[in-house]
Amino acid sequence: MLRRRNLLTTLLIALPWALLLTLWHQYPTTHYLSLLRKETDENVTSKALFNGTSALREEGLPSCIRQQQSIGATPKIIQNYVYSRPPPWSDTLPTIFVITPTYTRPVQKAELTRLANTFLHVQNLHWVVVEDSPRRTNLVSNLLEKAGLNFTHLNVETPKSLKLGLSWIPSHTPRGTLQRNLGLHWLRDSFSNTAPPEGVVYFADDDNTYSLELFEEMRYTRRVSVWPVAFVGGLRYESPKVSPAGKVVGWKTVFDPNRPFAIDMAGFAISIKLILEKPQASFKLEGVKGGYQETSLLKDLVTMDGLEPKAANCTKVLVWHTRTERPTLVNEGKRGFTDPRVEV
Repeated sequence: MLRRRNLLTTLLIALPWALLLTLWHQYPTTHYLSLLRKETDENVTSKALFNGTSALREEGLPSCIRQQQSIGATPKIIQNYVYSRPPPWSDTLPTIFVITPTYTRPVQKAELTRLANTFLHVQNLHWVVVEDSPRRTNLVSNLLEKAGLNFTHLNVETPKSLKLGLSWIPSHTPRGTLQRNLGLHWLRDSFSNTAPPEGVVYFADDDNTYSLELFEEMRYTRRVSVWPVAFVGGLRYESPKVSPAGKVVGWKTVFDPNRPFAIDMAGFAISIKLILEKPQASFKLEGVKGGYQETSLLKDLVTMDGLEPKAANCTKVLVWHTRTERPTLVNEGKRGFTDPRVEV
């Protein structure tokens, strides 16, 4: 009986203290922590809305901001996608003028988009896009406006009698000749009354792939610089032959290696000053065999001795003649299955 009484006394003394400690531990501490957490979250949100947004946009990254809502309201998410832009223009860095001929085809927008995304990483680049068309198309105009690049948009249509495969004479004009010449004319006209800038001219077709390193290699060209090009002439790559002294002495190519300049259009860049000094230099329209378009321009600008080998003395490949595969659209039919108003 005494033992039962002692046990009951112990329980009556210990139980209230245990309940008190339990309530004090659970309610006040949890309430304090929840208040602290709420205050911290509000401070972080306010800081992000005040400072964090501008930081995200300055870095050119997509920002996603969750705005505070009143209790019970549906959360609202505002997404601001800020596309990256090219690095700031430098007054001391030579300019790269890229001339790109283009023509309407199913993969045109895809090709130009890929090229624009490459150029966005190149400082001091001006893109001269020349359409083979009687007028500048909305597709190309809209793409250039949204790309965020410095650009000039031109157009000139190649007559059907001169287009590749439609001429009966062997010295027909390859695609892009008139367009490249118009780009050269624009450059000469733009700097006819002003001092020419430091920089180079490069002919970048829209179906090639370019390493960013290539543009830094060509930027400081004195007259005409050259380098290898991959996937041309039935070879893994074609390249200038460079002597141990660092001089171009010939051409590593199978197709007509005796050409004065047996080089691909993507394999050279020309000083803008040299282009302006030689106003007669252009791609010839008549009497030019296939594979001689590059020679028709370069022979009026430079000799073999004046070529400057780049890309580690022409031992590195920095440009690839990839060409996008022509899409199979047989299911479109004559009338077209998909909506022609949707731009592809």
